[in-house]
Amino acid sequence: MSAGAAPGTGLAVLIVDDEPLARLRLRALLDGLDAPPARVVAEAEDADAALALLRAGGIDLALLDIRMPGRDGLRLAAAIKSLALPPAVVFVTAHGEHALRAFDLDAADYLTKPVRRERLQAALARVAQRRAGTAAAAASTGAEAPMLVVTERGRLLRLPLAEVLYLKAEQKYVTLRTARQAHIVDEALTDLEQRLGDGFLRIHRNALVARHAVRELELHDGGDTEFGADGGGQGWAVRVAPVQEWLAVSRRQVAAVRQALAP
Repeated sequence: MSAGAAPGTGLAVLIVDDEPLARLRLRALLDGLDAPPARVVAEAEDADAALALLRAGGIDLALLDIRMPGRDGLRLAAAIKSLALPPAVVFVTAHGEHALRAFDLDAADYLTKPVRRERLQAALARVAQRRAGTAAAAASTGAEAPMLVVTERGRLLRLPLAEVLYLKAEQKYVTLRTARQAHIVDEALTDLEQRLGDGFLRIHRNALVARHAVRELELHDGGDTEFGADGGGQGWAVRVAPVQEWLAVSRRQVAAVRQALAP
């Protein structure tokens, strides 16, 4: 068990791994990131040492290996959930087969070794975003914001449901769009629709849109075949904010979209 840098700004990180070289590499990767800012405040080589540090408080994020002597990382994550102020958890492991169990334990992300800098940065951004969203939701409702867990190219991704703007089925995949980026989801649109609830509107056989993101319904020239009828006539489309993208609306769904836009 070892202490880290002096207090400062950004996420306070605990690294838990029984391999010194693995801890050193993670520390080096974290030192090279500036958005969101993070600092290693402590390291631990087993679960007992980690829990002693976590009970003392002051840690925002725990980076956990899974296979360690004694209690493994999954059992440690379960113990972390029982703390009064649990930090976010991101697993960093050489073993990909525990991802489902990890997300059942409310992990923010699951990284496989060797960790790439951009994946670590994305995980930290997700933690920072999740902390901000959770704080806002707790302040207004006293509960954590609803989340959507999807599979993206073989890995599980946990997204605040309020950030999802639309889902559009392409040929063999579904594009999930947030204001920040697009995700390629390995799940059927019909399966996702059942999990999304009433906050999403079916506008086309290949598209679902968050009701809060629909800003405008407009008739588009069929010169663009995406919006035109099969014969090339005019077709309806909705504008999705804040990305300002237009998505085609099937004729049978126009009435439902009008109703969603009605005051």
